[in-house]
Amino acid sequence: MPAAPPLASPQGLAVVQRRNVSRLLQRQLDDLREAFHQVQQLSDDRGYQFHAGIHGLPLPKYCKVAHGQPLFLPWHRAYLYNFERALRDRVPGVTLAWWDWRTVRRVPRAFAEEQWKGQPNPLFSVRINDLALRQGRVDPDQLAQQLSRFPDTARAPGQPGAPPLPSAQDVADVLANGNFLDFQDACEQIHNDVHVWVGGHMSDIPFAAYDPIFWAHHTMIDRIWRMWQLRHPQATMPPALLDRALPPFPLTVRQTLDVITLGYDYAVTTAAPVA
Repeated sequence: MPAAPPLASPQGLAVVQRRNVSRLLQRQLDDLREAFHQVQQLSDDRGYQFHAGIHGLPLPKYCKVAHGQPLFLPWHRAYLYNFERALRDRVPGVTLAWWDWRTVRRVPRAFAEEQWKGQPNPLFSVRINDLALRQGRVDPDQLAQQLSRFPDTARAPGQPGAPPLPSAQDVADVLANGNFLDFQDACEQIHNDVHVWVGGHMSDIPFAAYDPIFWAHHTMIDRIWRMWQLRHPQATMPPALLDRALPPFPLTVRQTLDVITLGYDYAVTTAAPVA
């Protein structure tokens, strides 16, 4: 994977603001869709298939170092950071946006609409590459085997038996954890519930990141970590984790801790839900 640009110093850095996808101005939503559209047209390591494939298939499944592990939040922050830079290479100034499932208890309109300007909406569905599909057919994960029969990402939100989307109280309870590892474990659980609620390709690690809504969901999770950091400024991550690498990204855990150094922040960093 190409190395990410050197991390900038906060001094003089123009920090971009990630926003709620349901509150974007039309031009902001158009820019986001245009950026996704453009990266989806690229077939090299700048393109959507490459970035989505980092999470699961095709092999190796890099997210194995994150899920159920103490690197869950730092690894996904590095993942979002690198993908956002790929989007910004196509449409300068564009940022990822979050899906606040505490208040928007459905797939947001930006991702649910099938058409955009008379063309397929690049946030609605993506065709998965043939290599990932072939590997899915022989993956030990039986759900991956089933999903590999469907080359275009699809969703089945809120099916019977699926957990409900996390509530404002659920997030408040997560944020109350003063210990980083306890907070992270609780955060990963509500993260899992959203994946299962969305259903379809989002419900299984090998293919989850191909669904464009993956990025809005994980941006919300990263935002919750940012809120936790502001609420617990004295809380520290276990020192033994700080210099751990986050493959395949050229970043360590330490380098993911300060979003300002990474060049972004969230337009709203309070825990109060905003409809």
